[in-house]
Amino acid sequence: MPTLSEAASRRIVEGAGVAVSPWATAADAGSAEEVAASLGLPVVAKLCGGAIAHKTERGLVRLGLSSQDEVGAAAADLLAAARPEDGDVELLVSTMVSGNRELIAGLVRNEQFGPCVMLGLGGILTEAVADVAFRLAPLERDDALDLIDDLGAQLLLDEFRGEPAVDREALADTLMALSRIAEDPEVLSVDLNPLIVDDGQPVAVDALVETA
Repeated sequence: MPTLSEAASRRIVEGAGVAVSPWATAADAGSAEEVAASLGLPVVAKLCGGAIAHKTERGLVRLGLSSQDEVGAAAADLLAAARPEDGDVELLVSTMVSGNRELIAGLVRNEQFGPCVMLGLGGILTEAVADVAFRLAPLERDDALDLIDDLGAQLLLDEFRGEPAVDREALADTLMALSRIAEDPEVLSVDLNPLIVDDGQPVAVDALVETA
């Protein structure tokens, strides 16, 4: 069951309507600097490839790069960290998205129930709190809104630490997009972790798609 690169995964979820952080790929350090300049600093740089699913564990993510020199140095380090078993790799450069709240959303296929859309708390709270809810796909919009209401930590969706409440309609848009992806039987799972809430808007800063 192949896992797509983050770039390929982003193209699929973005095409379905998921809001993702602005991004582009680059083949080398020089082009990564050019991408960063076009996106606007600060940025994140990652090593990206179909055989690289867990970038953070391998130290293949560089956050908060605030100058083109920093981007170039980080890009060179990332490319040097590639292993032969990684196959073809490239750099993924994305804008930094900030927010105090993180969610996780995705698509899973259950042997008994079929495709299900999932929403839960993300970030460091994912395993500690295990606040996750599911709905069978395909979703109607009311289903998506009900799924949001099923989360236990509703207070985190309201105004929080001076930040506005989560835009529930925008979050429902993300869930509806996952439901549309479920219509493709070749897509086995989708993982959006995290969805960072930036000024009330949920933005996917990482995407992982697994195909048949």
